[in-house]
Amino acid sequence: MAQQEREEQRGTEHVRVAVIGSGFGGLGAAVRLRREGVTDFVVLERADSVGGTWRDNSYPGCACDVPSHLYSFSFAPHSQWPRTFSGQEHIRAYLEHVTDVFRLRPHLRFGAEVTLMTWDAERLRWDIETTSGRYTADLVVSATGPLSDPKVPDVPGLDSFPGKVFHSARWDHGYDLRGKRVAMVGTGASAIQIVPAIQPDVSRLTLFQRTPPWVMPRVDRRITGAERALHRALPVTGRMRRGLLWGIRELQVQAFTKHPDELGFVEQLAKRNMARAIKDPALRATLTPDYRIGCKRILLSSTYYPALARPNVDVVAAGLAEVRGSTVVAADGTEAEVDAIIFGTGFHVTDMPIAQRVVGVGGRTLAEAWSGGMEALRGASAAGFPNWMTVIGPNTGLGNSSMILMIESQLNYLADYVRQLDVLGGRVALDARPSAVHAWNRRVQRRMERTVWNTGGCTSWYLDANGRNTTVWPGTTTEFRRATRSVDLAEYEVLRPAAATAAPLDEKREVSA
Repeated sequence: MAQQEREEQRGTEHVRVAVIGSGFGGLGAAVRLRREGVTDFVVLERADSVGGTWRDNSYPGCACDVPSHLYSFSFAPHSQWPRTFSGQEHIRAYLEHVTDVFRLRPHLRFGAEVTLMTWDAERLRWDIETTSGRYTADLVVSATGPLSDPKVPDVPGLDSFPGKVFHSARWDHGYDLRGKRVAMVGTGASAIQIVPAIQPDVSRLTLFQRTPPWVMPRVDRRITGAERALHRALPVTGRMRRGLLWGIRELQVQAFTKHPDELGFVEQLAKRNMARAIKDPALRATLTPDYRIGCKRILLSSTYYPALARPNVDVVAAGLAEVRGSTVVAADGTEAEVDAIIFGTGFHVTDMPIAQRVVGVGGRTLAEAWSGGMEALRGASAAGFPNWMTVIGPNTGLGNSSMILMIESQLNYLADYVRQLDVLGGRVALDARPSAVHAWNRRVQRRMERTVWNTGGCTSWYLDANGRNTTVWPGTTTEFRRATRSVDLAEYEVLRPAAATAAPLDEKREVSA
């Protein structure tokens, strides 16, 4: 206690748990901690409000491609979604609602970007430096998310471009695009929403497409007042709707993970969707992918192709290679004069910047530990980083369902992790055994070999620099929930302050995925 008082006097606050980030993962962790009776925690957030990716991505047309009733916490159902696929503003409002309902605001620390986290092996805790102060914590839950740090390519001449430049996740709402000549770089999930939203207002839109995406129709509609009233009066109907949406997606998983050839029928549907809007055979050929559908993320839009068919839109089948003054130059030599460049080029997913700021046992950073590829036991624990857990960690992503389902499974694992620390008693830490991490990862990678993400003939952001898929889960959400139901202490070294030695647990157990 005396030590803690001295630290507080020096401006260091000690907490039992520090949660990093206030998106779905961070807020979910905070709620779960409170439900487990843990109230001594903080949520460190670099921005000035909650929301994570749904705060940062406020570009025109931003919306979710997962049905609304499946894109919310099971413990915080929302009966009043206005549309079957909700827009960014509604999802962000939902997260604000969760924050208030579960009384999380006293735990929030805004403007507190983590600059360094260092493991103190002597005291078995984390020393955390932020832009607004210092903290120490017995346990860290890293919920920064893989879609939090925008990636902008290093394009020669970009620094000298006289116009406006910004990333889709850092939209400049003070810049008026009306009447401007705009270059849109990228054709991912953000770009296909931005293009139809800005096309009617700009004078010219040049789309730089390295790889065309597969695009399915977005069957979106307004949820009627009668439906909302029914879900409000009879909550079981909302749960049934959620269950149906979940079940359909669980049945789809085998096509992605075991039988990619079955996706050929879906490709035909996507081609028909394109043909309805794109009548020019040359443009249709440019927009037709040459890889199996599902290899890259399947996108949903009923307005993207019609926008590309408009006379003020040019599709360049090459990436942006150079900028010469106001002229943008594609890899195939195509040139265009533009006033603004918008990058829809994704995020640092497999090389997250936060990994460089996490220093574990022996002074090794998480980035160094993951230099050969990300891997974590059950998507949560990395060897050499005791009492550190990540939400939406390696190989927890989904190609066809709601990430909220995966987050809740990881929250189950977090809850049992806290319980195990309580049972062990005293000052204690758990460090994932390298053998357990490697066994888990080997099993995941073996299952990945048959999936469409590895066999579909594309290069996607699912793959790291070594060509290994370290992002997606090769199974159903049910399987992952089973795998993260509880913590197996045999997979961890139990550390104590005196000697910090491992408990005599079985090193040879094969980890099931």
